[in-house]
Amino acid sequence: MSVSKRIVTAMSGGVDSSVAAALLLEQGFDVVGVSLQLQACHESVEGRSCCGTDAIAQARAAAGHLGIHHYVLDCRQIFEKTVLLRSWEEYSRGRTPNPCVICNERIKFGLLLDYAGSLGSGKLATGHYARIGVRKNGDAFLMRGADARKDQSYFLFSICPDRLSAVIFPVGGLTKDTVRSMARRMGLPNADRQESQDACFAAKGTAYPEGLRRRFNEAVKPGPFLDEQGRSLGMHSGIHRFTVGQRRGLGIALGSPAWVQSIDPRSASVFLTTRKDGLIARGLIATDVRWHAFSPRFKRFRCTVQVRYNQAPVFATVEPDGSATTVRVRFDDPLRAVTPGQAVVFFSGDRVLGGGWIDRSEQ
Repeated sequence: MSVSKRIVTAMSGGVDSSVAAALLLEQGFDVVGVSLQLQACHESVEGRSCCGTDAIAQARAAAGHLGIHHYVLDCRQIFEKTVLLRSWEEYSRGRTPNPCVICNERIKFGLLLDYAGSLGSGKLATGHYARIGVRKNGDAFLMRGADARKDQSYFLFSICPDRLSAVIFPVGGLTKDTVRSMARRMGLPNADRQESQDACFAAKGTAYPEGLRRRFNEAVKPGPFLDEQGRSLGMHSGIHRFTVGQRRGLGIALGSPAWVQSIDPRSASVFLTTRKDGLIARGLIATDVRWHAFSPRFKRFRCTVQVRYNQAPVFATVEPDGSATTVRVRFDDPLRAVTPGQAVVFFSGDRVLGGGWIDRSEQ
């Protein structure tokens, strides 16, 4: 078969990517499966991690069932440098990283897409619940997946727009229930395998940020808990252990529920609030914004936004600065626990306009 009909499919060992490969086969493509090894086997959570031996075995079994070639791409070094180290740097600055977004940009739709070219393919398919649209001028843009419950476009906003024309999401127009049914009908060995989302970042016996601190042998930054007036409430054992909006696991008892309101990395202070409205934000500043086949023309515009994956989109006004890589966002209705380091993604209906990184919230 001509290599022009060849499509490399990222196979995580889960049902979504396996069905994606099967659907492409049914359409007559020459499908090649590739699994990414992102961590050493002893670091993976066995049975869950998409980086461990169990997941690779599941992917290999699915590829064998489909009769396609399967390869494993060792990405451990670049994953540690571009995803894990960046995550730790964010935690050490009092911010909360979103490693899935970075992994998608740098690894899956960066390194793996380049690797697809070495296998004679200019196309990469994944099992993400998202879709690709095409403008009249031929430019590709990102869209939400058809299944609102599983839509993963939020995690994909930072993919280089120039690369979207080489990306295929075979299950993006389907629901998760339909994909499961298809997998069972096809007899795929992983048809009922549990979800593996975020499993790449799970660690044995420790929380993700503490695991990163130990991995990079970094010192702890202890400091004070402070109330909203700056009064000391006690001491904590490291700012990397906290995120804005966190309530559980604070390690301090105040006699009433308390939440992390903000973190000052310079003084290692963690500010707490006991007010239910103490986490309310009316806007935010976002930096390193990337646009998808859309130009704000340096003027304010209206859209819907998400500041976390599982948040319902809200209407907002976005005002770019002179470069359009930094924007001010004002929500129509205030949001709770807008978290520095997380992504904010801009939508027009199902279309992804772009996204950036939350620098700070605004009242």
